[in-house]
Order: sequence, then structure tokens, then C-alpha cells
Amino acid sequence: MAFRRRNKSYPFFSQEFLIQNHADIVFSLVIFILIGLMFEATAKSAILFIQPQYNITTLTPEREVTTYQYGWKDCATILFYFFIAIILHAVVQEYLLDKVNRRLHLSKSKNTKFNESGQLCVFHLVSSVWSFYILITEGYLLHPSSLWENYPHSHLRFQVKFFYLTQLAYWLHALPELYFQKVRKEEIPRQLQYISLYLVHISAAYLLNLSRVGVVLLFLQYVSELGFHIARLLYFTDESHQKMFDVWAASFVFTRMATLTLMFLAVGFGLARAENQRLDLEMGNFNTVLIRMTVLLLVCLTQSWLLWKFIRFQLRRWREFRHEQAVRKKANAKQALRPLKRDSLGHYENGLLKAENGVSARTKKLKSP
Repeated sequence: MAFRRRNKSYPFFSQEFLIQNHADIVFSLVIFILIGLMFEATAKSAILFIQPQYNITTLTPEREVTTYQYGWKDCATILFYFFIAIILHAVVQEYLLDKVNRRLHLSKSKNTKFNESGQLCVFHLVSSVWSFYILITEGYLLHPSSLWENYPHSHLRFQVKFFYLTQLAYWLHALPELYFQKVRKEEIPRQLQYISLYLVHISAAYLLNLSRVGVVLLFLQYVSELGFHIARLLYFTDESHQKMFDVWAASFVFTRMATLTLMFLAVGFGLARAENQRLDLEMGNFNTVLIRMTVLLLVCLTQSWLLWKFIRFQLRRWREFRHEQAVRKKANAKQALRPLKRDSLGHYENGLLKAENGVSARTKKLKSP
């Protein structure tokens, strides 16, 4: 399975060899793990990488209910889907984005941003639909109080735990992709910022048993980011398409306000009224004043920083728009003015030479040859 066209061969395990063939190498590792399922001696070890662990089955009068907790074995599962994310990244890049890039003929800087938005657009679309499905099936939208009631939410359904594991795997895979995609040094700090923010917030929601609130916040964030990356893709195809940025700006502000409101409602008020507010690692209870204040402070700082960047971005766009309008007005004014042809005695008007005082100058008689 070859993901990229090879125009030149490189020495084994050289830098260019790893960059060009990283998807094939990772695909071989995935096949190796899947082959382990075929043998009884290695099946138990291989299943750690594929299936979420720490399942608990409880009997109810109606049926058996299987829930999951978290533990160190989740690292193996995250590693496997980390490999899957690298493979899917290469598939999207090779069979979708590269074909579009050949038609658009973008510059290097725009090409990098186009690939970034293309990858994130696919991921945000899948994640937003997936998280919305979880919100409906788990009943979080119809019963908002379930976001903080019966805390700690240490027993997760399969789809919720699998959602968090794949989210962590994707954002972890984004780190080596900076090297594989040869991202420019100027772009690396910016991408590291939002990758780190996603990893910190998703890990905190997963480990602190705030999975229900986390799914709602991720849904809001992914829908907002999906609008931004769609707007940027349309802008790269045609620079006149800028109205989508206005739609994204409205959704961005709404997402920031909704995130702050939901966090203060669920963590600041809902968990503060819970009876059990003691730290209990065995039960997974982290509902203490210190942890609640730390979580709220982290979210408030993140949302304030995002709003500050958004305001700076909008001001820069406004200045560029005003500058373009000023340039256009000057160009139109120059075209409207018609300069008069001047002479030492005056100027020409209706084909006659007028003096400066408005008197017509005498015409000299020309001698016939």
C-alpha cells in the first residue's frame, strides 16, 4: 500500500526516507498488531491495542449493561488509534487534498494552510457529527442537569470512552505530523499552541470524570472550528469569498459565551451543591473546591486568550479592508480628474488657446511658402 508517489529513492532510515514512507511503515505496524489476533498466544496482548479496556458488566432486570472506566491500559489503545490517525491523514492528503492543490496552483504558504484546513475540516466534521450523536443518544440535550448530577461519572458507555480515546489519539498524532508534513518553522509555534490546548482540556475532562460536560464543549468547539476552516478553504479557492468569515465570527463569539456559561453552571454551581465534596481517587471523585476553581480558571484563561486573538484578527481584517477602500477611492479619483493641457501663454479650451486672464491669445499669421 503506497500512499505517495516516489520520484526518488532515499537510503533506508534516512530523514527523507522516513518522511516519504512514514504512512507505509505505520500501516505495517497496524497489520502486525491485527495479525496478532489470529493466534491464541498473542490475542490477549493484541486486543489491548484494539478494544477499550476496564469494562464492567452489570445485570439489570431488563438487560446487561456494560460500562467502562479508565486506566493505564488505555495508553495501548490510544497508541493503536494514533497509528490509524496517521494512516487516515495520509489517505486524505494523497487522495483528496493533493489533487485539489494541483488544480489551484497555490503558493507554498497558502498550500500549507490549505492542507491544514483540509485535514482539520474532515476531522471537525466527523467529530462534530459523532459528538452530536452522543449528546442525543445519551440524553444530555434533553436533560441538561445530567451533566453534573450523580457525579462522579466514572462509568462510561462504550461510545463515550471510544470517543475520548480517538480524540486523544488524533491530537497526539498531530505532533509528529508537523515533522512529516515539513511544516515551516514560523507555523510550528501556532500549531503547537492549539494542539496542546486540545490535549490538556480533553485529558482533564477524561481523567477528572467530567466526560459529559467535555462532550458538549467539544461539540460546540468543533462546530465553530468547522465553520472557520470551511471559510478558509473557500477563501483559498476564490479570495472574493469572505462572507463565510462573518458567519464564523458570530459562531465563535457564541461558542465562547456558551462555553463559559456551561462551565459556571455545571462546575461552579452544579458540582458545588453536591453532597460528597471530598477527594476520593478510588471512586474517581475530584469534586473539591481547589479542583473546581482550577478547572474554572483554566477554562476562563483559555477562552479569554481565544477572544483576545479573535479581536486582534478582526481588527487586522478591518484595517486591511479600510486600506483597500482608501486605495480604491484614490484610484477612482485619479481616473475622474482630466488634466488640462497647459501652455506658456495659458491653456487650451475648445481648441483655442486661452491666456491666464481668460483673453484669447492672438494667432500668428503664417507666411505662405
